Amino acid sequence: MAGGIVLGNAPNHVPPATVDEVYVCALVASRHASSRGTGRKLLRFAEEQTRAAGIRRLRVDCWACGNGKLVRYYESVGFRATDRFAVEAWQGQVLQMDLL
Repeated sequence: MAGGIVLGNAPNHVPPATVDEVYVCALVASRHASSRGTGRKLLRFAEEQTRAAGIRRLRVDCWACGNGKLVRYYESVGFRATDRFAVEAWQGQVLQMDLL
């Protein structure tokens, strides 16, 4: 698996959490064909770690422009879009997964 994930607290540029959460601070996965599915595996790991800590919300943010492919990717693995934000000209989308 070629990739990595960093979990922690939400950055200052996103709206603050209203409940305890784990935030995906960084997610990096190779686009090489042999690494297909790495991002999903890393997000499942994040979900497992969040549940194991007794926390019921996982959030992430991503670039919201272009064709929306990145937002749709996160939605395809169980996140739902919540807040939009901007950091200068960079448009972002916050997504969350509520773990029941």
